Amino acid sequence: MDINQSALLRLHLTRGIGRVALFKLQHQFGSFTDALRASPVQLEHAGLSAKVISQIPAKNDRAFLSICDRLDKLQVRLISFWDAEYPPLLRHIHDPPALLYLRGQIPEQDCFAIVGSRRATPGGLQLTHKLAGDLAEYDICIVSGLARGVDSAAHRGAIDRNGKTIAVLGCGVDYIYPPENSCLYMEMAENQAIISEYAPSTQPLAGHFPGRNRIISGLSKGVLIVEAAEKSGSLITGDFALEQGRELFATPGAVQSPTSQGVNRLLKEGAQLVTEADDILQNLWPSRLTRKQRQQDNQFAKQLTGAALKLYQQLGHEPLHIDEIGRKCGLTPMEVSAILLDLELQGGVQMLPGNSYIRGQA
Repeated sequence: MDINQSALLRLHLTRGIGRVALFKLQHQFGSFTDALRASPVQLEHAGLSAKVISQIPAKNDRAFLSICDRLDKLQVRLISFWDAEYPPLLRHIHDPPALLYLRGQIPEQDCFAIVGSRRATPGGLQLTHKLAGDLAEYDICIVSGLARGVDSAAHRGAIDRNGKTIAVLGCGVDYIYPPENSCLYMEMAENQAIISEYAPSTQPLAGHFPGRNRIISGLSKGVLIVEAAEKSGSLITGDFALEQGRELFATPGAVQSPTSQGVNRLLKEGAQLVTEADDILQNLWPSRLTRKQRQQDNQFAKQLTGAALKLYQQLGHEPLHIDEIGRKCGLTPMEVSAILLDLELQGGVQMLPGNSYIRGQA
């Protein structure tokens, strides 16, 4: 932890200094180190009361040093809004967290959120597990809240397919909640990512979860809700998704089932229906390849040289007309036709109606 992170942590741990105050201090003083060097009068001009200022822990405060030691032992890192590794999509919501506590590593992948009922049906849990796993095959990181039910199934589905997943907590990053998810929590702390905007040891109070939900949707390109009652907290995540300009998806459920009333209403109101991962992929990532498909592409490309390799590299899984291929490669129509025929015979390209081509399944 560097000197500015230490200063930020001291401020973040101070009762009465929240997200808005931290942004004001950074804007006013340029760094949190300089903010703590400022006089009480300057801090009051920045919006802090005398009472709050008096509660800022000293850098050698015993309780503060104990928290630092705990964060160090748990390998918790601090990621501030002003750091380069701050999640890019989250940075652009209207109320981004000033500080995130992180266990593990945030993957450099597109993220998609899956949330839903804590009392999900066996069928809902099975569907969640499969959807999360199928998306993970496309190197899409699954974001959820480590809650009982759908959240746990989403994390587990990604993990079981060797994918990446992020848990966003409504408590301190060092607080395991619910307790029965302790094994999942420890596995994710070791190999995945667990984040929270709440200070260490903060308990999972009801008022924390709406804030947690805005981060879940803020990290993600889209949000899927699997089974939610009419007043489910998962619907709050859906509201945040719409406010943040994210795509909202829902799985349909039985009309008379209490855990389906919320999702069925969302579908009536325009949420996109999902019964399989392809419903999400076609909307957000229509040209995305699975890990296996990318490996096949790479293996095939290794066999090619010269003009054939150049042409193959121009092709993807969206149709490209033969004239456009020639223009991109700087080849004559006769050269393009000859190379495409050879690649097609090897299974490396596929011809579509209208003289368009895509990569094949070599």
